[in-house]
Amino acid sequence: MTNTTIYTIDAEGKKLGRIATEAAKHLIGKDTPAFQRNAINGEKVRIINASKVSIDPKKLTDKVYKRYSGYPGGLRERRMEEVIAIKGYKEIFIKAIYGMVPSNRLRAKIMKNLEVAD
Repeated sequence: MTNTTIYTIDAEGKKLGRIATEAAKHLIGKDTPAFQRNAINGEKVRIINASKVSIDPKKLTDKVYKRYSGYPGGLRERRMEEVIAIKGYKEIFIKAIYGMVPSNRLRAKIMKNLEVAD
């Protein structure tokens, strides 16, 4: 069952979390009657106007993204505004949606169906 429909979400003036939950729902396929946990739905999601998303100024300074290399002293932290300055708004959406998609073997394949445009 590979019907490739593209679902478009306009991010202008909307909150990041609301857009991420809607995108995750469509990527997983929860909104389709033929939903199966062990199969990819095939629905692609395109987010447009990512740079016009509504983000609270406090969240820009307080939200911290962490990654750990596994070595002593290898914890790296970046605030949201730093991530946006370095990688752009696309990275913020990818990280938010990645955390909402189930962490199983299909996660990487599901994330390939996401497209974010500034």
